[in-house]
Amino acid sequence: MGAVDVDKIAEAVLYEGYLLFPYRRSSMKNQQRWTFGGVYPKDYSEATGGDDPWTMQTQCLLFGDADTTIEVKVRFLHVVDRKVTENSSGSPRFVEEIRVGATVYRSWEEAIEREILPGGSENTHPLRIGGLSAHTRRFPIDIPAGAEVETLIDENLKEVGALVREWRGVRGVMELSAERLDMPAIPACAEAAGRAVYRLTARIENRTPWPLEGGDPLSRPDAVRHSMISTHTILHVSGGEFISLLEPPDALQQDASRCENVRTWPVLVGEPSERQTMLSSPIILYDYPQVSPESQGNYFDATEIDELLALSVMTLTEDEKQEMREGDRHGREILERTESLSEEQLLKMHGVIRYLQPLRTPIGDSPATPSQTGAAHSPYAREQAGEGSC
Repeated sequence: MGAVDVDKIAEAVLYEGYLLFPYRRSSMKNQQRWTFGGVYPKDYSEATGGDDPWTMQTQCLLFGDADTTIEVKVRFLHVVDRKVTENSSGSPRFVEEIRVGATVYRSWEEAIEREILPGGSENTHPLRIGGLSAHTRRFPIDIPAGAEVETLIDENLKEVGALVREWRGVRGVMELSAERLDMPAIPACAEAAGRAVYRLTARIENRTPWPLEGGDPLSRPDAVRHSMISTHTILHVSGGEFISLLEPPDALQQDASRCENVRTWPVLVGEPSERQTMLSSPIILYDYPQVSPESQGNYFDATEIDELLALSVMTLTEDEKQEMREGDRHGREILERTESLSEEQLLKMHGVIRYLQPLRTPIGDSPATPSQTGAAHSPYAREQAGEGSC
């Protein structure tokens, strides 16, 4: 699986729950959004009992040496308030909605994609395991408040109003560290070369000052606007390999079980033979998840069936579809894509049998080999399989 495919999986995770059927602003479930992967201001979280957490932590195992490098990418959604202004008497004023031609624009919530690269822009300065095991590195997250204005022009080329998008500041920190583990099962030649098992920790904290001046310390809507939503972390290793936490080699079972993952879970992504990339997300996945080739696009609800959602969208009334169009571009894209589906595309979404995955240890059989189970192709796994080691 190439980088584009990994990005598709990360995109599906990022927008999980962004909108839910019937994809309309008036729907109750779409008035209580932003429920996945939130990292909220620390003081707000503690004042409200911690149900909305202020930290997210990923811990995973990897095999490498001091020169093994790690690239880290943190992605999340930043809530945006979309407001509508109308030009009346020569000056703009805020209104709930405005009609321009056949389109109605309404106030609502959108989101901006944010990306943090602790290794520098485009990870131009990859982080070495040796450095992370010697000292914990802390990288600031500082997104200032801002706004942008989209002018609305009618058929007479007159400015009749605008969409004002405003977002609030988010401040936090990303901590990265590594711990070399005592692993007697490492082959002597690998140990002599400085290769070992490391536990990598990536911790995200929201340190936005709270409450803001004059604000309500218990206001969740305000806290959401200063939060990282649908937060997930992508880790890529060079000169080493990650070890599956779902099916680690026998020698690493205990170390894998001791990894503390808080509000997130890391899985291997890529081709089943690749162990260079991990996706840690608040959505529980298995190793090597894939986007179905039959899927025509994201419906923001990976627990549902695309065919069911597509057919449900088709049954909406014209008024409901119009409200869906006027919500935001993501809902509009779902509607346009669904209405353009061909009969052949719908039939492909009906169901496909691909393969049955073997058990880790088939009943009445000898233990499966690493290639059968997806266990880590490290020197430990090869040694256990009787393939030699170095």
